[in-house]
Amino acid sequence: MDLDSAKGRAALEFVGERNRGVLVTQKRDGRPQLSNIAYALGDDGVVRISVTTGRAKTANVRRDDRASLYVSRDDFWAYAVLEGRAELTPVSAEPGDATGQELADLYRAVQGEHPDWDDFFAAMVRDGRLVIRLHPQHAYGMLP
Repeated sequence: MDLDSAKGRAALEFVGERNRGVLVTQKRDGRPQLSNIAYALGDDGVVRISVTTGRAKTANVRRDDRASLYVSRDDFWAYAVLEGRAELTPVSAEPGDATGQELADLYRAVQGEHPDWDDFFAAMVRDGRLVIRLHPQHAYGMLP
């Protein structure tokens, strides 16, 4: 469904009311690679996901920017899938850099305030963290 349609907007609303899902990227051989993830849907319509540089999903997006996000209701009988193009931010290289700030915004959206932001920013650098930004282009699912 088109994201500008009533059903597309309903899918975005459904995804925006939650923060856990399954990210689907493409392996080198074309098979899907699925990862349980936490995410935040921004006011700009972009889904943001915190990842590390060495993970399969990160390597997959570097190679092929097609990605999907599957989100279900807790009872499993309603779901939405957002499909689109993914982009990667630079890896956080210095505590509090632009990527670190985006990761902090993502953390706040999913978890709330962190007890020690200095430690958080240092961990983002130490862990080689970056953000996948999924730009939804298409949606489908079974919505309530």
